[in-house]
Amino acid sequence: MRVFDAVERRARLAVRHRLAPAVRSDDVPTIAGAVVALHATDPATVFLSVAARTVAGTSADVERALYDDRSVLRMLGMRRTMFVVPDGLAPVVQAACTDAVAVRERRSLVRQLAEAGLGDERWLDEVAASTRRALVERREATAVQLAEAEPRLKLRYDPAPGKAYSRPTNLTGRVLGLLAMEGEIVRGRPLGSWLSGQYRWSPVERWLPEGMARPSPEEARAELARRWLAAYGPAPVADLKWWTGWTAVEVKKALAAIGPAEVDLGGVTGLLLPGDEEPVPDPGPWAALLPSLDPTPMGWAGREWYLGEHREALFDRTGNIGPTVWWNGRIVGGWAQRKDGEIALRLLEDVGADAVAVIEVERARMAGYLGEVRVTPRFRTPLERELTG
Repeated sequence: MRVFDAVERRARLAVRHRLAPAVRSDDVPTIAGAVVALHATDPATVFLSVAARTVAGTSADVERALYDDRSVLRMLGMRRTMFVVPDGLAPVVQAACTDAVAVRERRSLVRQLAEAGLGDERWLDEVAASTRRALVERREATAVQLAEAEPRLKLRYDPAPGKAYSRPTNLTGRVLGLLAMEGEIVRGRPLGSWLSGQYRWSPVERWLPEGMARPSPEEARAELARRWLAAYGPAPVADLKWWTGWTAVEVKKALAAIGPAEVDLGGVTGLLLPGDEEPVPDPGPWAALLPSLDPTPMGWAGREWYLGEHREALFDRTGNIGPTVWWNGRIVGGWAQRKDGEIALRLLEDVGADAVAVIEVERARMAGYLGEVRVTPRFRTPLERELTG
């Protein structure tokens, strides 16, 4: 069995994730595809993940790809998490992950509507269809505008009657969220800057002229697993299961369709695409400042080979990673942007003067990309708070 040590896995990470200078790109869909999909729970992550992998790109390039070229789109995907994916991959993610989430969301909403005395599933379908028609007519609209067109969206209900945490809420967000999960509508341009999490909505056909034409769930899961192995392999099967959120049976069937190669990751079996066992070219020395929730550190469940002993400082209590400093495929520190715009960083281990010099270049690159923009991660970690405090 071919042996892959941590050094070789880190070199592969540098090349496959376009983090080493020689493989960076100014093409947003290429960058997104290199990591399969960009995390988008925090809107800033999309832009800063691209910034770390670009040569001379700007935030305007990301906005152009998202809203003008529409070569990438924002959607709910793996682990019920928001991602930005290349448009060609969207139907695969939809069939492999999102459709199952939509079924559960629909079932939950129908039950809550019945308990509130608003209506049954047929009533929900009528409201959803009316909302989509209004959106198709307008091509783009805010939630408020759609609620004016379909007044039933303004109806209020209690999603968890009798629970201390429950609060009456409008139907608007739930219906729009369900339509997005079912692949009918897409989150478009934000209402504010690129840091905003409030979006206009558009019919999915503005991104995908044929609509969300799905493959079968089995084909989709095999294709998504194939993409993940190309970007994140070699890795144990447990990492793929965690990243996708699939059941053990779904993972097993997807891998059976691929027939991956098995390799030795220091006593643990890892998987690779068949024929992908050859070493990648030496990426040379490299550094990166990756943002909170970047897809690279969030790509594996087992992180010891690149995280080391730094978890306590760099993760919040619910498992979200903060901004990280990388050197040659390892996390060696964290960073944050202060109120005056300064990029503050702290190295958590001694990496030597040569490494510090390269890291300083990356700090200057990130500061130049951000300019006058100020970013505070949605999920704050101990070190990030210390650096900004």
